[in-house]
Amino acid sequence: MLERLPGFRDFYPEDCARRDFIFRVWTEAARRHGFRRYDIPTLEPLELFTEKSGPEIVGQLFNFTDKGGREVALRPELTPSLARMVGARVATLKKPVKWFNIAENFRYEKPQEGRLRSHYQLNCDIFGEPGPAADAELMAVCLACLRGFGLGPEDFALRLSDRTLWSLLLEALGIAGDKAMEVLGIVDKFERTPREETLKRLEPHFGDAREDFLGQVETLMGLREIEEMGAFMRSLAPNAAIREKIEARLGMWRELLEALDAMDLTSFVRIDLGIVRGLAYYTGFVFEVFKLAPAGAGYVGRALAGGGRYDHLVGKLGFPATEAVGFGMGDVTMAQFLEEKKQLPPIIEAPDVYVVAAREGERRAALGLVSRLRAAGIRTEYALRAPGFGKQFRLAGQSGARLAVVVGTDELAAGNVRIKDLGSGGETLVPLAGAPGAARDALAGGIASA
Repeated sequence: MLERLPGFRDFYPEDCARRDFIFRVWTEAARRHGFRRYDIPTLEPLELFTEKSGPEIVGQLFNFTDKGGREVALRPELTPSLARMVGARVATLKKPVKWFNIAENFRYEKPQEGRLRSHYQLNCDIFGEPGPAADAELMAVCLACLRGFGLGPEDFALRLSDRTLWSLLLEALGIAGDKAMEVLGIVDKFERTPREETLKRLEPHFGDAREDFLGQVETLMGLREIEEMGAFMRSLAPNAAIREKIEARLGMWRELLEALDAMDLTSFVRIDLGIVRGLAYYTGFVFEVFKLAPAGAGYVGRALAGGGRYDHLVGKLGFPATEAVGFGMGDVTMAQFLEEKKQLPPIIEAPDVYVVAAREGERRAALGLVSRLRAAGIRTEYALRAPGFGKQFRLAGQSGARLAVVVGTDELAAGNVRIKDLGSGGETLVPLAGAPGAARDALAGGIASA
């Protein structure tokens, strides 16, 4: 007996309906914020992903050599392809570019809770705007995608951090370049790694001073106010040049938080330097969204969304440098979260109308009516094998249809059909020619019982 591959999912009709509901909320939020939809190939050159994430990404990919001898891979994410698309037309695109997509991505990794080998992901990105206004707009659409499900600040929080501030901390300590990236990678895993293991990983970079550095990391991660962050960073700055960089960055923070406050979003946002984002291409503000435990008891599970600024990626792919900021939100963790919160609506895929033919002689007229009802935009079903009159009514009830339209012998002879409200039991006689309009009116207002 054949089974599906591990880490992949079958979507039965009810599963598709739930998935479509999530996609619909995401799409409506993105469009309300002025984002336009794009699409990309499922298969891309392997080099596109190694250029962004390094050769180590290959172990996580479904990659192979195609029949033309090209090294290719199923896309593990959308961002590199999007950067390629924007870069190819960057000179002619109207700035800022605000695009979104919902697409299936593939990663060859061990399936686990909230993470599969195939998942759908929403991506929203803004290109060509260097200032915090773009970061604020991106966070606004991210939060709208969650709020659209009826979720509020008691359900989730956006943890806001800054790669630039972390880089300034390391610069103040005399650490830069590849070494700084390695240290940030260690810091990014701090919350998920035993402290002794973190100290061991820091030893090649700090030697006997590793405990002091980790103490500074813990202090910075615990700060929740801009002025506290500023005072701490100034205390470490060895010269005026770094202090000027720190002040400039704190100004960016104030601009961002003022914009979020003006949009009435601060109840969702928490300053939290514990978010570092390990990917090397992040260059500024970064964030992750987590569900909250009851009574404010901390964060729970995997991130629901994550992203940040990546101003270097388009240039890294060989195109003119272009500012960029974006986020991704996956369907697996989102669906689990909505189920926990009971925010997935009951999936009812029922017809509006079920057409019942009294006898075989009325079937031709019934089929014609079915066609006209559907052309009028009314979801319509009927019995394909034309069973008896009573069984058709039972099928109508089982289908969940709100109305039955009965093509009876006597009614049809007079040019009429009967519309019956399967909920109230009320019914009315209407001309066959006007049945679509009468059905639409009955769906809007119902038919009172006699």
